[in-house]
Amino acid sequence: MTTPRISASAYSNTAPLVWSFLYGQNRGRVEIILDNAPARSAELLERDRVNAALVPVIAYQTLTDVKLIPGVCVGAKEKVRSVCLVTKGEDLADVRSVALDTSSRTSVALTKVIFREFLSREPEFRSASPDVAQMLASADAALIIGDPSLTVNARPGEFRVFDLAELWRSHTGLAFIFAMWMTRRSVVDIDFASARDEGLAHLDEIATNYANNLPLPASEIHEYLSQNIVFTPDDTMLQGMQLYFELAYKHGLIEQQKALEFAH
Repeated sequence: MTTPRISASAYSNTAPLVWSFLYGQNRGRVEIILDNAPARSAELLERDRVNAALVPVIAYQTLTDVKLIPGVCVGAKEKVRSVCLVTKGEDLADVRSVALDTSSRTSVALTKVIFREFLSREPEFRSASPDVAQMLASADAALIIGDPSLTVNARPGEFRVFDLAELWRSHTGLAFIFAMWMTRRSVVDIDFASARDEGLAHLDEIATNYANNLPLPASEIHEYLSQNIVFTPDDTMLQGMQLYFELAYKHGLIEQQKALEFAH
């Protein structure tokens, strides 16, 4: 029997979802591919190189024959901290150019929705490597995601930081889902929910591990993973994802708007 392959980003906010496959009860049951860019997992899913992948939700609308795996996500109900727009002090209403970290297509599309739908603005958007100093040297604002965004948040007063989940909630009243497990297979015999639960039971270990690589104490990483990130979607999160897809389609960011279809 072939060992199933799955893929996910290596950011700290995915760690509770993959811990079981790396160190826990599911170790050895799957082959797992980790990459710093969530968009890379979407590419592997598109090429059918994996049985399932944890990918930015926008991929659901851009990939063919993809189903959502229910019950597990990477999202936020209030403040996410790891997906932010950063300026040198300007308000977003005054921003004329935005440097985009293209590691996550969902966050890029969300940034464009926020400007077009909520701020009625169309700044110049340009792609850039996730180096906030270099990004702001040539643009008024920078989109930073994942652990680099946590690092920016750890330097208070140096930049003006706008949390994208917070902005989304302030304009819609809804929570936001950034990533979900997805598959192109008819059957995926992997219990992602129990894997999530095992990972959440080991947040202390996860936080300590990531504290070695981030300029944050383990206690703050633990707080981020337990208070900011939500790993189980509720109705407000699914409603938020549906509205996000509607607005992305309205503003020409996706070519179609598929109804939500979940794998069994």
